[in-house]
Amino acid sequence: MCRNIRTLFNFEPPATEVEIRDAALQFVRKLSGFNVPSKANEEAFDRAVAAIADEARTLIASLTTTAEPKNREVEAAKAKARSAERFGRHEA
Repeated sequence: MCRNIRTLFNFEPPATEVEIRDAALQFVRKLSGFNVPSKANEEAFDRAVAAIADEARTLIASLTTTAEPKNREVEAAKAKARSAERFGRHEA
């Protein structure tokens, strides 16, 4: 589950709100053990996702680096190539 959380800092274009929220959601899912919370836990779950997303946004905005921003398309292509090498190509 946590391997679905992607690095969001130092990319061009910068991380979107959706990407930040999705990472927060994955984190809360991992911590809670719930993929989808029960009605009794839904409010606490949603509140945690919002709080983590807020903190992630603050963290990303406050980080600094001298490295050039990474290109999303190039990094995605590298990840796809690593995956194909590791797991083999599965043509549909």
